[in-house]
Amino acid sequence: MTSTHPTPVRILIADDHELMRRGLRSILATRSDWEVCGEAVDGSDAIEKTKLLRPDILVLDISMPRVNGLEVIRAIRRDFPATQVVILSQYEESEMRPYAIEAGARGYVSKAEASRQLLTAIESLIGNQPLVANPQAH
Repeated sequence: MTSTHPTPVRILIADDHELMRRGLRSILATRSDWEVCGEAVDGSDAIEKTKLLRPDILVLDISMPRVNGLEVIRAIRRDFPATQVVILSQYEESEMRPYAIEAGARGYVSKAEASRQLLTAIESLIGNQPLVANPQAH
């Protein structure tokens, strides 16, 4: 699927683990029409980098130091409504997904499934399509 976005889709990665950020950057780099515009190391940094970089999409770990992911989502939705948030979490989808969606996230991807589901989730957001509620069912 190619993006109809006129310029590269700008993506900010926010995770407190460097190895995870590197892995996400590697996955996202497979798409020439996407650009990782920055990385954030904690929740406060995610808010500041969103303010500075104005990404189209924020890929956010829900368990972040300083400011937790749910608070980050609420701040982003309030102050930067054009930025779409995809949660990336170690928690089971049934545990945290309802809270993340209620806070304003548009997608939820398990870290265990990130290599397979993250690209699809971002493509859905770019195309303004609903995300599949239970991708494992397919």
